Amino acid sequence: MEKTLVFGHKNPDTDTICSALAYANLKNKLGVNAEAARLGEVNKETQFALDYFQVEAPVYIEAVPADVKDVILVDHNEFQQSVSNIKDVRIAEVIDHHRVSNFETKEPLYFRAEPVGCTATILNKMYKENGVEVTKEIAGLMLSAIISDSLLLKSPTCTPEDVDAAHELAKIAGVELEKYGLDMLQAGADLSDKSPLELITMDAKEFAMGDAKVEIAQVNTVDASKVYELQAELEAEMDKAISDKGLDLFLFAVTDILNNDSEVLARGGGIAKVGEAFGVELDANNRALLKGVVSRKKQIVTALTDAFTK
Repeated sequence: MEKTLVFGHKNPDTDTICSALAYANLKNKLGVNAEAARLGEVNKETQFALDYFQVEAPVYIEAVPADVKDVILVDHNEFQQSVSNIKDVRIAEVIDHHRVSNFETKEPLYFRAEPVGCTATILNKMYKENGVEVTKEIAGLMLSAIISDSLLLKSPTCTPEDVDAAHELAKIAGVELEKYGLDMLQAGADLSDKSPLELITMDAKEFAMGDAKVEIAQVNTVDASKVYELQAELEAEMDKAISDKGLDLFLFAVTDILNNDSEVLARGGGIAKVGEAFGVELDANNRALLKGVVSRKKQIVTALTDAFTK
């Protein structure tokens, strides 16, 4: 039986890694030869979850191997966020919770996108729909994904479905939701060993906004001021990315997981769009505090897309 690869977006976060593992497991239980893969390094937050539930990280790939014909995308659908040769393979399925953009296929496929806070919330339903029992390990992975994407159920992207799934999965995983969630988020918020290049690439996504190319990087922390001690170096790396990729805007968001705010740094020719999108003025350091903004998907991308497409 030919192998099907299941993977999420580049610069993987916890939802991408854990959902790839959870969905590959479900497909295997349903008779499909599926294997999870990843398109980048595992971050500290995700590694905490993998270690806690004693699960190996997916295999790393830069491109889909020649002997693999079918792939399944989780937690993304935009081609610029996916594997380099995505147009050369057959996309059999997509399971996602983001906007649909820059996506087309030659053949029909199973496409499931729901307006929930996390891909794993959808997968939890799919386990039930297919009558497959969720093990402690898989429950832990899906719970970790929901905690990550919802900032412990506090993000505006979080829906009642996410909340219900999180509590249900926590029971199966045998963990206390609040304690485990805070421990996991704090593990990911330790950025002390990250270089400026790592900070702007560890969770970065590129978006098409009208005719503009925009990259948005986000890190979670408990002290944004520590991150911005490296502002000169961060700007140098952002400017290089703008030049190399032909970006109109690079926005770096440092999200405070305790106060649920984000302080952003903007670079590029489209910098004025940031103030327009959020109704703020960037200071002399090209930074602005966005009160109550924590979600790249629901708050940052949507506001910037509106500004660029007016």
